[in-house]
Amino acid sequence: MATRVIEGAIYLDEVDSVDALLAEIGPSAQIAVDTEGASFHRFLDRIYLLQLSTRERSAIIDPIPTGKLDRLGTLLEDRTVEVVFHDADYDLRLLRQDYGWRVTNIFDTRVAAQLLGIKSFGLAALLQQYFDVKLDKKHQRADWSMRPLPDDMLEYAAQDTRFLLQLRDHLHAELEAKGRLHWAKEEFALLESIQWEPGPDPDAYQRIKGARDLARRELAVLRELAVWRDAAARDLDRATFRVIGNETLLEISRAAPKTMQELTQIKGTPRALMERAGHEVLAAVKRGMEVPEKDLPKFPKSLRWNKDPDFDDRVARLKAVRDEAADRLQLDPGVLGSREKLETVARANPKLISDFAAIPTLRRWQVEEMGEQFIRALNNTRS
Repeated sequence: MATRVIEGAIYLDEVDSVDALLAEIGPSAQIAVDTEGASFHRFLDRIYLLQLSTRERSAIIDPIPTGKLDRLGTLLEDRTVEVVFHDADYDLRLLRQDYGWRVTNIFDTRVAAQLLGIKSFGLAALLQQYFDVKLDKKHQRADWSMRPLPDDMLEYAAQDTRFLLQLRDHLHAELEAKGRLHWAKEEFALLESIQWEPGPDPDAYQRIKGARDLARRELAVLRELAVWRDAAARDLDRATFRVIGNETLLEISRAAPKTMQELTQIKGTPRALMERAGHEVLAAVKRGMEVPEKDLPKFPKSLRWNKDPDFDDRVARLKAVRDEAADRLQLDPGVLGSREKLETVARANPKLISDFAAIPTLRRWQVEEMGEQFIRALNNTRS
C-alpha cells in the first residue's frame, strides 16, 4: 500500500489503497474534490490526478494505475453526500467524460462567491481573503500527464482541496445571512447536467479568430488545414496549438502555397513539423483549392428576428432595472443578468409574472429579485 504523504495528503496509486480510503470516508457528509487535466498539453483531455478532502483527511489519487474507481463514483453520485468544488464546470465535464459519473448535491465555492458579490472569486484570492493562505500559481499550466509527478507538483495539487470545506462553511453562512442560499442551490442543481458535447464539431474551424476575414476559397483551405491539424494532434496526443498555431493556419490559408519552399517561407511554420509532414499540409491546401465554387464554405447567416421597433427600448428599460438591482444587491450586473438574458426577456415580452416560466434561461431567483420591475418596465414600453 502506498504511504507517501504530500503536504498532509496521502498519495495513492494502488487500487486496494484507494478502496480502503473510500471505505473509510464513505459515510462522510461532505467531500471536497478537484481534478487535474492536461488540456494545455494533450489533444484529448482526461483526468490525470484526483484530489479529495474530508473534514479529517486528504488524499491525492493517481487514476492512471488505479483505473475506474467505482466506489468513488458511488460516493459522488450519492445525494446524501455534499460534493464541494471550486469552479465545478471543468471537473464535472471530465468526471462525466472519463467515468460516466453524474455528480449530485454540489456546492461550488466560485458560484457562491459570485452570488455574494465577491469581486475576486478565484480560489487563490478566496483562500487569501478567508485564511491568509497564499497559493503558489507556478503549476497552473503544468503537464499533469507526466510521470512520475515531482513532489512540488503534488504539493500544489494537495492545496486545491485542503481548505475547500472550510471555505464552503464561510460562504454557506454568508449566503444564508443574506437570504441567498436558495439562489445558490438553484445554480448548483443546474450543474448536475453538465457534460461535454458529444462528437467532433465540423464547423470548429469557423471559430478560429480571424476566420471571418477570409474569402470563401481561403476558408475552404482553412477547413482542410484544421482537419489535418486535428488528425496530427490526435496522433501526437498534443494540444492543437502545440502542433501549429491558428495565426500560421490563417497565413497558410491566405498564401495557398504549392511547393515546400513556398510553405516554409510562411512565418510561423515549424521547421521540424514541415520536414516531417509538409507534404500533408500541401495536400490539405490542394484539397481546399479544388473545392467546387458552389460548395465553398460560408458562415451561417445570423439569426434574424422579426423587426421590432420597440425591442431596443425594452432592452434598455430591462437593463436599467438590472443595474438598479445590481447596485441594491451589490452584485456584478453580469452575474445578476447578462445582456443576452435581457435580450431574451425583451423578445419574450412577458406581461405577467407567470410568463417568465416560459423563459428557460431565467432563474427563479432572478425573477424573484427583478420580475415585478421587469413587468412594470415592459408595461411602460407597451403603453
